[in-house]
Amino acid sequence: MLGVRDVALLDYRDQHLDRANRREAIADIVRHLRRVRPDVVVTFGPDGAYGHPDHVAISQFATAATVAAADSAFALDAAESIREPHTVSKLYYIAWPATTWAAYESAMKRLVATLDGVQRQATAWPDWAITTLIDTRRFWPTVWRAVSCHESQMAAYERLKDVSPEHHEALWGSQSFYRAYSTVNGGRARETDLFEGIGR
Repeated sequence: MLGVRDVALLDYRDQHLDRANRREAIADIVRHLRRVRPDVVVTFGPDGAYGHPDHVAISQFATAATVAAADSAFALDAAESIREPHTVSKLYYIAWPATTWAAYESAMKRLVATLDGVQRQATAWPDWAITTLIDTRRFWPTVWRAVSCHESQMAAYERLKDVSPEHHEALWGSQSFYRAYSTVNGGRARETDLFEGIGR
């Protein structure tokens, strides 16, 4: 639906990622980074959106893997040692502001995760911390069709169809990110493209 032709699914169980072998999980991601050689990596922020342990774990693993992929001392198995290290130009975290969380919660309810008896909930990124804001209004029908393919989540997502126009705009009209690091640009000016500063 999105036109993506290369999808790699790693062999980790839902709800158990935070208990995965860290070295193996990071090595699995490094393997793909060195194979695909992307300019940009996008993952959850350190808070895992609303404290979901799988989301927190993938944030940590993906962040560590972007560093490890560039390190020639980070060895994979012997058969793969011929793969050159790869430096990612930019790493982004998904950074939803209060308007996006309000839209989700208007449709679904307050998003919380309870872990070890402690309740975690969504915390909006402050507007000043959002480094990158992409206008996605013309793409939202395609995004909705893609989201609709995620069958295990559709019971929850179905409610997003009927949100108010204001919330609809907050959900689909733009996507916001925090630039965790960049080797090609920086500063206070807000980006409008994840590939800004990367030569094409």
